[in-house]
Amino acid sequence: MENKSSNPLLCDPATGICEMPGEKTEIGNINVQTNEKPVKVIYFTDPICSSCWGIEPQLRKLKLEYGSHVDIEYRMGGLLPDWSYNSGGISKPSDVAHHWDEASLYYDMPIDGDIWLQDPLDSSYPPSIAFKAAQLQDKTKAVDFMRELREMVFLKKKNIAKWDNIAAAAKKTGLDTDQLKADFEGRAKELFQEDLNLARAMGVRGFPTMFFTNEAGSKEIVYGSKPYAFYETAILKVNSETRKSEYSKNWENLFGKYRSLTAKEFSELSGTPRKESEKVLNELSDKGSLEKVTTKNGSLWTLKS
Repeated sequence: MENKSSNPLLCDPATGICEMPGEKTEIGNINVQTNEKPVKVIYFTDPICSSCWGIEPQLRKLKLEYGSHVDIEYRMGGLLPDWSYNSGGISKPSDVAHHWDEASLYYDMPIDGDIWLQDPLDSSYPPSIAFKAAQLQDKTKAVDFMRELREMVFLKKKNIAKWDNIAAAAKKTGLDTDQLKADFEGRAKELFQEDLNLARAMGVRGFPTMFFTNEAGSKEIVYGSKPYAFYETAILKVNSETRKSEYSKNWENLFGKYRSLTAKEFSELSGTPRKESEKVLNELSDKGSLEKVTTKNGSLWTLKS
């Protein structure tokens, strides 16, 4: 697995980074305003970044424990503009399939690389622009929408660059699809370009990248997929006063907060040992409380509506 850094779709599991080709730049020193909450996180991500899917367990736990003190702002990074990269052993979509399967094993999150053989995306820009359109409607629903897009592409092998799939994800997460289409074709394109400009100005070369800041402008950066303690430490470094919230770890509460969970996520959020977490979830799906979607590389459990 050489030359990882020269193609954005070859995410390096060891560093947990999907890196853009080109010159590395220094992480920029941009003054970021915090809002009502004492800690602001700017999260640069992309709908098809496998390392970003890999940190969903940590990110979801962070929201449960520190959500009342931490404001997370999602920014799009533009991982795959098109297929002109032809580098790092990747010149066509089918070259990505095997690497996604490897990432799935490494992150212990279900990813089916076969989408790159069956219905490959030509760019990650359309779902990124759609996310910016969703943010214009409702920031909370936009995050649910991003999750739905990720489940579609990583587990269900759906090409999320296609409008039909984008619209289906929007409908499922309660967004107005007509409004989304209008914004997708209009204002969202400018907002996406603003995100790309900000990423460049802040020296972001790969995903996930998270900037943790406070009102005084202190900044901590967590680059790539890291264990939970790294994110927690970054919050405490920029605001030592931050206290974590306790939350109920039973399955009803967790699925009430997050409609769908992987075994890794359930383990991280409930504190259940990883092997046991799968057993618990399977028992709940056998009882009919949860629905299970299985891929060749793992499963996802969803609360029955």
